[in-house]
Amino acid sequence: MDGPELLTLYEQMAVIRRTEKAAHDLFMSGLVKGTTHLAAGHEAIAVGASAALRPDDYVFATYRGHHHALARGATPEECLAELMSRATGLCKAKGGSMHLTKASMNMLGSYAIVGAHLPMAVGAAWSARLRGTGQLAVAFFGDGATNIGAFHEALNLAAVWKLPVLFVCENNLYMEYTPIADVTAVARPAADRAPAYGIPGETVDGNDVVAVREAVAGLARRARAGDGPAVLEAETYRHFGHSRADPAAYRPAEEVERWLKHDPLDLARGRLVEMGVPEATVTAADERARDVVQKAVEAAKSAPSPDPGEALTDVWADGGAAWRT
Repeated sequence: MDGPELLTLYEQMAVIRRTEKAAHDLFMSGLVKGTTHLAAGHEAIAVGASAALRPDDYVFATYRGHHHALARGATPEECLAELMSRATGLCKAKGGSMHLTKASMNMLGSYAIVGAHLPMAVGAAWSARLRGTGQLAVAFFGDGATNIGAFHEALNLAAVWKLPVLFVCENNLYMEYTPIADVTAVARPAADRAPAYGIPGETVDGNDVVAVREAVAGLARRARAGDGPAVLEAETYRHFGHSRADPAAYRPAEEVERWLKHDPLDLARGRLVEMGVPEATVTAADERARDVVQKAVEAAKSAPSPDPGEALTDVWADGGAAWRT
């Protein structure tokens, strides 16, 4: 990866980080309804993986999915407007934080039910196989989902059919408030389970955007060549609690400090300096990210509320529910 390419990925991560900070601030000021599950600290996984995928590949995310929506083409304004229940939101105020979806970019949703989207990704991969498109399906999920039945069902069927699907675990050490290690028999909850289904299981530093891109690119080539699915466990850490209602007091202070020193943006910035990219160039990327998000916040704040008359549109394929009667 050369300097200009890494700088582009760095700027993407900076936009995501600032969007997450804006979401936090808007929530605290009462402008975001419901709850939010921030992905600050996870940026390198979404950005690195997206850089290795084709535009027509399918992406499925969890309720902690802001970073994936943004990495696949959603704008900060669309996302923040959705969180603020505005008509200009990504889902026209019908999804909120936990259901960001950009179907036009094949980002096929964020799912609040833990593990529910893994079989959906298998179905999308099966569709791609039937149509011979060469597309890949990628399911991103948290470490807690590895103890859900759908995880094992999805891996098994994907392996049986040798489907072009990648299962990427964002292991941030905590299922919700419980350490994953306390309730899991293996050290690597995702990667160590993969061999049971006869598929590769790899780990990667989920805070290193270059390492993530390389790992996903390799597994993507393998899947497109017909060699079937794989599991990638990306080790990372969330900067906030599980949700905005969680102060995360259960996490040891020294653990938090250690991981904050391994920040995805700091790692990328350091690598850029090592590659000879001028500090001023990196700072300019930060400033562009700041300006984009500031404008997005103001636009989302001034956007209109949704029309109640459109509540039943976009729910069923024909735009209504008449077929039910």
